[in-house]
Amino acid sequence: MAIWTCLSKPRWVCYTNIMRPIWLVVVTVVIVVAGVGTGYLLSNRKSMLAGDSSTQNVITTDKEVGVKDTATFSDSAKGVIQKGGLNGEGTHQLVRDGGPSQTVYLVSSIVDLDQFVDKKVEIWGQTVRAAKAAWLMDVGRVRILE
Repeated sequence: MAIWTCLSKPRWVCYTNIMRPIWLVVVTVVIVVAGVGTGYLLSNRKSMLAGDSSTQNVITTDKEVGVKDTATFSDSAKGVIQKGGLNGEGTHQLVRDGGPSQTVYLVSSIVDLDQFVDKKVEIWGQTVRAAKAAWLMDVGRVRILE
């Protein structure tokens, strides 16, 4: 029945109706292949993010844990790590000489600070903005001093 319909219409109308689904399939395949190819190429690129913890930058010894990224984690302090932050800011605190005004509140996504509680340490990190704490630091490396 479709042949009779095409015979009664101009040739370009029948050609357009037949080719429309083919072009739709071709365009869809090209888009899918381009997406898969882009994903593959991007997944093989090395990470350019600061603080990238590739194996050559990671420190894991008995006395020191963290990353060697001194450009990102340029701030340092010494003291004793205690558990607890200040009103929701920080998970731990570094108690330093000079009283409560010298306390550094700490967070870290790189170092497990729980393993350093009640130990005298030197930390390296990046100061981040805080609403309540005078000094809030994202810790990238910890070294046990005593």
